[in-house]
Amino acid sequence: MTSIANSSIDGDWIALGQADEIAEDQGKAFTLPKESGELSIAVFHHQGEWYALEDCCSHARIPIVDGPVKDGCVMCPWHYAEFDLKTGAALSGPATEGLKTYPVRLTESGAIEVRL
Repeated sequence: MTSIANSSIDGDWIALGQADEIAEDQGKAFTLPKESGELSIAVFHHQGEWYALEDCCSHARIPIVDGPVKDGCVMCPWHYAEFDLKTGAALSGPATEGLKTYPVRLTESGAIEVRL
């Protein structure tokens, strides 16, 4: 997990890292400081697209970043709940609540940015 203490902020967009750090069908977690503690965001690269979701399964409250990515979904590596990468919706149990998603973009230099 990469901690972003002094991230570059452009308006509402926060630079997290470089796109070449995340392979196709993989994710990487980034931790951002916030007023009430820390915010962990998992960024995924799937079929040439980029997705950012909260990195915490709504069922067991554990990271999802290391879960398998397939068919537009990420699966929790612990209890196998599936979440839609685009919407964060819970697609299978035991999770019944979705995950928060964040807009994500790449800069011309290949930096990953999210908007909170």
